[in-house]
Amino acid sequence: MLYLTENPHGGDIYGGEIRLDFSANTNPYGTPQAVVDAMSARLTQVHHYPDPYCRELVEAIGAFEGVPKGWVLCGNGAAELIYSYCEAVRPRRAMELAPTFSEYSLALERVGCQVERYPLQRQRDFALGEEFLPALEKSSPDVLFLCNPNNPTGQVLSPRLLEKILEVCSRRGIRLFVDECFLDLSEAAVSLKGCLGEHRNLFLLKAFTKSYGMAGVRLGYCLCAQEELLEKMARTVQPWNVSTLAQAAGAAALGQQDFLQRARALFAVQRPWMQKSLEELGFWVCPSQVNYLLFQGKPGLHKLLRERGIAIRSCHNYHGLGPGWYRIAVRQHWENELLLQELREVCRENP
Repeated sequence: MLYLTENPHGGDIYGGEIRLDFSANTNPYGTPQAVVDAMSARLTQVHHYPDPYCRELVEAIGAFEGVPKGWVLCGNGAAELIYSYCEAVRPRRAMELAPTFSEYSLALERVGCQVERYPLQRQRDFALGEEFLPALEKSSPDVLFLCNPNNPTGQVLSPRLLEKILEVCSRRGIRLFVDECFLDLSEAAVSLKGCLGEHRNLFLLKAFTKSYGMAGVRLGYCLCAQEELLEKMARTVQPWNVSTLAQAAGAAALGQQDFLQRARALFAVQRPWMQKSLEELGFWVCPSQVNYLLFQGKPGLHKLLRERGIAIRSCHNYHGLGPGWYRIAVRQHWENELLLQELREVCRENP
């Protein structure tokens, strides 16, 4: 647990009366009933230790992703895998985008790694283009961290650019860490899992957290053909890090693809409607291809909304952003309407 430390993420609904949470980008339909049922069925087994090898779950993930099960490692959420990766690799120099998910640099700094940040530009909608390639060549870090779709911008990397980045990394001996945790909630993003066999320095991060509404369960996994790396990562955590309930939930979730398709259909309608509504209020909104929107408004907006029982993610602590930047989840229409109504009142009362 956190102790005398500020929480840098969204989803903290426990410190006050929150009726609507837009700060965490989880599936707006909650958790599939099949996942809840799978956990309930395992309650009579919680007096036993969990399977330390996650046998059933690893088998299911390997079949689902179409990779050998020896390329799969499960963790207590994607965050644990980020930290265990950095602990196992212990790079001296790493490169990431700015803005992007903060946990990469926090994990890298913990192992004494120098972090170089490539700034994304608002005037280009925070999109990464091929001008990044010469910068990558020049820097030649030990590890490059990418998030696809990127958090908090919602931008997706084009398959062509990913191929070129992968080619540079392969030629220069750069490890490539790609966070695909939001990929299943986007129609546009393409996974690099088909490149794993050819590129052993490629590492893909996945999670059940957002796609299947399992944030409280804590379950993530990674895919990598470099099995010796996965072995080193496993040594950095305790052997029962994935609970019995989490293992059952993950195996059940993989069969819920209709659940994901239903969510993606919702986002395709609600996301452009929300973007237009926010722009009508005078906010600048970053075009997104996933289930959240980054926008710029008046500093302190998140505090005013919290007083009304609504949580949004302040992005003041993201490198490359600052006060006045916010991220909101795309949720069901009735929830989105309530958020916009409250935003209109806040803007009217605080011009």
